[in-house]
Amino acid sequence: MRRYGKNPDEDDIRVRPNPKGNRPRTHTRPKHEDAQDGMVLTVDRGRLTCLVDGRAVTAMKARELGRKAAVVGDRVSLVGDLSGEKDTLARIVRIGARTSVLRRTADDDDPFERVVVANADQLAIVTALADPEPRPRMIDRCLVAAYDGGLTPLLVLTKSDLASADKLLEAYTPLGVPYVVTSREELENGDAAGRVRELLNDRVTAFVGHSGVGKTTLVNALVPKDRRRTTGVVNAVTGRGRHTTTSALALPLPDGRGWVVDTPGVRSFGLHHVDPSRVINAFPDLQPGTENCPRGCTHDGQEPECALDAWVTEGHADPARLDSLRRLLSTRERREGD
Repeated sequence: MRRYGKNPDEDDIRVRPNPKGNRPRTHTRPKHEDAQDGMVLTVDRGRLTCLVDGRAVTAMKARELGRKAAVVGDRVSLVGDLSGEKDTLARIVRIGARTSVLRRTADDDDPFERVVVANADQLAIVTALADPEPRPRMIDRCLVAAYDGGLTPLLVLTKSDLASADKLLEAYTPLGVPYVVTSREELENGDAAGRVRELLNDRVTAFVGHSGVGKTTLVNALVPKDRRRTTGVVNAVTGRGRHTTTSALALPLPDGRGWVVDTPGVRSFGLHHVDPSRVINAFPDLQPGTENCPRGCTHDGQEPECALDAWVTEGHADPARLDSLRRLLSTRERREGD
């Protein structure tokens, strides 16, 4: 310790320079007017692969974006090395406004929201008719997430050679959800891919489904040049498969008329983030009937003064549509296996 004596003056005091303090601080972020637009194709441990002017460019998020994360499907602006060559790295400096968001939580009591895909037009819910058995509650939850996030749902039923689709489709016909039914033989000879592709043209379609339903096999048939691993097997006792896809990946259709986003297989689809009051937006034929509902009405059938019952009785909508709405609303309180 240095001692200055009884009467030190300013010449005796040594001040350590502070480089950070010597720099003027500013809250003005750079405009990056030379940034180029791109689309996020996949995310892997902090590194993002983006499509920029037809090239796959590896990038990382700029620090100035803070905690805002980019996900597959995001429209972004990038600066830096955009050559796409090996060992080059660009920076994402802007994330564009999203037109839709597919979100999920690990469980209904988990407040941590996970954004799976951004800017998708359609959600293809892939379900096997057997081996493993279909899980209607899982389908319902995916439908709620689609309606809440602004995506149009599409039901893709596989393995029709093992079981009939009639009973399952009967439950979803009132919802007006488009569907396609495929068999294993059709998947092998390419007929299934052709019929499914007709529903994907000019759209970005996210594929979801639990393991073993044939989701990734179907994606491989749709985009054969970018085949993903399908090593998972279905357990004959539990009817559950091992996950074969570990990260979401956007793939262009061969004719260039659309995109397919393959997402990891899920065992649960939590809806903690969903406000049940927004589910009614997917039922334009029922929505006008809610005008006479009391404030805070949940429309779930437990409210004795819900005006939707009278709306249906008066013939403004099909009773099956109201049943479907209330079934979807109930999924917020029940797990897939219930």
